[in-house]
Amino acid sequence: MLIPSINNSLNELIDLLNQLSKAEYSDPCVELSNASIGEHTRHIIEMFQCLENQYDSGIVDYDKRARNMLIQNDMQYAIRHILEIKSNLEKDNKNIDLQQVIDNEEIRIQSNYYRELLYNLEHCIHHQALIKVAVLKCESVKVDENFGVARSTIEYRKQCVQ
Repeated sequence: MLIPSINNSLNELIDLLNQLSKAEYSDPCVELSNASIGEHTRHIIEMFQCLENQYDSGIVDYDKRARNMLIQNDMQYAIRHILEIKSNLEKDNKNIDLQQVIDNEEIRIQSNYYRELLYNLEHCIHHQALIKVAVLKCESVKVDENFGVARSTIEYRKQCVQ
């Protein structure tokens, strides 16, 4: 169920990006504290890429992102990376150490691949919620009401309707 949910969120992101103009994608946006939709998209992509690229080593450091400006400025390039992420999600679950430097101290925390996929899904949804705030001003863009909404909230809303 996890990978289909990730694919669903990434497909929603692709659908949204395909509706945006280059300026809507890459220009600074007041609603995003002068970040762009492209910057948020790049951040989503690069977190998934960190997990994928560092999977074999068993040590994941999300701070070691590429920060590829082409992703944040070129929508089609970003979409190609999203499609690549989708095609590489299916991996065996295994133990992974998360590594990060906090206040000049390196820490390591045990995790596993599926837990990190879940983290990346929640992180993706969080950034989609921010992106949604920015695109609501774009009259020509159609955004699904569940875009950027946590899966648990969607399920809760369904229960309330019944």
